[in-house]
Amino acid sequence: MALELSGILDTPRDIVRSRLHGTARWSLRLLMTIEHHLEKRRSRRTLLELTDDELCDVGLTREQARAETSKSWFWS
Repeated sequence: MALELSGILDTPRDIVRSRLHGTARWSLRLLMTIEHHLEKRRSRRTLLELTDDELCDVGLTREQARAETSKSWFWS
């Protein structure tokens, strides 16, 4: 009976490996989220470099581009 239970229970090595794997997944998601927000920030700043004609082509006015650029890079 004891041998059967020991096969079911996790060893300390398995527990540590599982926790490290979970931490690695969480860290990767965090890095991907930050990268996504930074890309949005870069895209918004690019709007300021466009000419009025280029903004018109994408359907924005200069004021709309400024408003978009002034948004928080992280929260929106």
